[in-house]
Amino acid sequence: MDRIASVTRKTKETDIICTINIDGTGKSDISTGIGFFDHMLCGFAKHGLFDITIKTVGDLNVDGHHTVEDTGIVLGQAFKEAINDKAGIRRFGDCILPMDESLVLSAVDLSGRHFLSFDLELDSPMIGDFDSQLVHEFFYAFSDAARMNLHIKKINGVNSHHIVEAAFKSVAKSLDMATSFDERIKGVQSTKGVL
Repeated sequence: MDRIASVTRKTKETDIICTINIDGTGKSDISTGIGFFDHMLCGFAKHGLFDITIKTVGDLNVDGHHTVEDTGIVLGQAFKEAINDKAGIRRFGDCILPMDESLVLSAVDLSGRHFLSFDLELDSPMIGDFDSQLVHEFFYAFSDAARMNLHIKKINGVNSHHIVEAAFKSVAKSLDMATSFDERIKGVQSTKGVL
């Protein structure tokens, strides 16, 4: 069964096309108009081993907020659709990821319920052309649309670029673990019998 989904979303603020293959090899074709954000999403695809295509045209003349938030929504919707009924998957995943002086922990539960715990203190207001406040906005939108519990915590780090990149890669690796199959799991990994 192919775990692939495509989602489009068009509003007065953004026009987005997104495709994800959960069982990919880490290929990406991403264009949002925000260089640093593209870099983070390419790293997310590479380290999660997801094949992701995202084309976002947003109102960058205003700022990056709508572009980043709406891309998170669409990627989350595609992710949720691609993992389908979640039969046979591990459901939980976690990763403590180092990047130079930075160390970031992430943990995920593909529970069907949204919750975001975000503790990623950043000292720089901007990283290149990217407003660092939008890291939270992206992960909130993504986790909400995908209906997952997501925890992200900085353990160590000073350089904002390193911290944010470690967060994107850590979350990707946690999701790779959570979406992987275990032949011992029959149906969904829940005492309720549904996720």
